Amino acid sequence: VYREELAQALLSFKRHGQQQLKRSLGRALAGAVRAAAEGSGEICLVPVPTSTKAYLNRGFSPVHLLLAGASQQLAGLPVADVLAKAGGSVLQLPGGQKGLGRGARAQRVRGSMRVSRRGRAKVAGRRCVIIDDVLTTGSTLAEAARALHASGAQVTGAVVLAATRPPDAEGHGAPLPKTRGSRDD
Repeated sequence: VYREELAQALLSFKRHGQQQLKRSLGRALAGAVRAAAEGSGEICLVPVPTSTKAYLNRGFSPVHLLLAGASQQLAGLPVADVLAKAGGSVLQLPGGQKGLGRGARAQRVRGSMRVSRRGRAKVAGRRCVIIDDVLTTGSTLAEAARALHASGAQVTGAVVLAATRPPDAEGHGAPLPKTRGSRDD
């Protein structure tokens, strides 16, 4: 559950660049991936891409760094970095997804991902598990699955490091955890 120490660690990692948390968070992600992959045969892991804006602001992709932190524990499970943000027809709305309700989040991400041309050959006919850091409404995972299915992949599941309570229709979800230096301290 996305709260308390896990929420603090993820926020520190993603927002404040505390990349020393990569190994600890990566180990936790690896444990979840191993549990999901157990007995499921040969699979490949497909990370969800970060948005260009988030990448430029942070200078890194959290999901890719978490997978790098988990690489020793996930030896033998190939990573297929095939998803990309689509251009053109994607609904462009100002701001991020924070505060959006379930329907608005789904609308925002619909059509936002595609599998690269080279990537199609890597995933067509293969069993794939989608990897992301935080699950809120499932819209991002659903869009990733849609793009993979369109390229002939068989999506067998998804693994996230944490799940938060999804926002309601008005966009009110679980309150964000306090961080050091916040006004409420």
